[in-house]
Order: sequence, then C-alpha cells, then structure tokens
Amino acid sequence: MKIADMNWMQIEEYLKTDDRVVVPLGSVEQHAYLSMAVDMILAEKVAVDAAEPLGIPVYPAIPYGITPYFAGFAGTVTLKVSTYVALIQDMLDSLKRSGFKRIVLVNGHGGNQPAQSAAAEWMLNNPEVKVRFYNWWNAPKTLAAVREIDPTSSHASWMENLPWTRLKEAPSPDHQKPPIDYQRYAIMNAEESKAYLAEGNFGGWFQRSEEDELAMWNVAVNETRAILEGPWS
Repeated sequence: MKIADMNWMQIEEYLKTDDRVVVPLGSVEQHAYLSMAVDMILAEKVAVDAAEPLGIPVYPAIPYGITPYFAGFAGTVTLKVSTYVALIQDMLDSLKRSGFKRIVLVNGHGGNQPAQSAAAEWMLNNPEVKVRFYNWWNAPKTLAAVREIDPTSSHASWMENLPWTRLKEAPSPDHQKPPIDYQRYAIMNAEESKAYLAEGNFGGWFQRSEEDELAMWNVAVNETRAILEGPWS
C-alpha cells in the first residue's frame, strides 16, 4: 500500500503490528527514448507490486539522485554526494522517529550507491533499526532473467522499456545496439558522455516483446518481495 493513500492515523495503527517500510530511490536523467523519470517510476512500481500482498507501506520514490555523468543531457537533475547522504540520513531519522524499525531502500539508479554507505553509517548510531539497501534491477535472479534474453542489455535498453516508462510520442527503435566501451566511458566528462552515447542507450535491444518484458518484471517483483519478507535477524 502506498503512503500516499494513507493518513497518519492509519500509519500509527499499522505500526502496532508491523514495523517494516519501503522507500524507493530514483533519479531524473536521460533514458534515451524513454521517460526521464524511469528510475523513479520503476523503483516505486517494483516496490509497490512487491509490498502489496504483504501489506507493507511504500513511500513515494525520492526522485532525485546522483548522476553527474548525464548532466550534459537536457533535463537531468543531479545532487551532490554530500547532499544525498544528508537526505538519506535525515529521512532515516524521521522513519525511526515514527516507529519504523525495518526499512528497505529499493534503489533504481546505479549512481545512488552512496545511499548504501550512508545507511550503514547511520546504523552504527541506531543499532535497533535494520536498513536494507537493494538494487532491484541487478539482483541475482532478475539480472539472470535479463541476461538470458539479451546479454548486452543495460541502461535505457528494453529492460527499462516497460509500459510505465515508454512514451507514445517517442517510440523506441527495434534493433540491438552494441555495448559501449565502459573503460573509455568511465573517464568521460558530461559533455563527452553526451557525444559518445548519442541517444543514451548503453547497449542492448531497445525493445522486446511484451512476453519478455513481463517475464522479467515478474521475476523482479518476486525477488523484491523476498527481500521484504526477510530474514531480518
């Protein structure tokens, strides 16, 4: 259930019997022909789908993350690492104050990795609270499902081209892009990155069949649900 569909009294009542909660982490950045909010949309969607049968509340996704390498693409928003770490830790303080003791950060963007270190550091001073940082898209079973269909798929490829992220007015092409040279890409600045990536796909098919999409998504939802279930000790 979404926090957006609850009031404070319902949250207080929920906390009498359960102390789990989910916070999706996203980013607003280029995703080739797809929505700028892909990472935010998918992190929240997989969290909500996974948590619904368990009755665990899910906060709205934090939309902004750390993505300086895409700063050359129009519309991208990137936070400083220090800002992001402070945001994560302030949020955890608030969740603890409310009474949540088992918190899952469902991450949808690779650049948000500092949130994992921020959560680990925060737990040093809050040992009574458990925080899990979870990258939904590269969890073992989900990644295996993706690789089985397309070993080269990556950022802005078919694995992110889903009914909730594609744009009707900007259809994706139907071919497989060769993977980028990650060693070269790692040292590029934002403008070099834009020139090198062209439309933005890192490699792989731009689109696949609905059957392939939903098969991958079901694996992702079930794997995320298992994280919410535990173990927690």
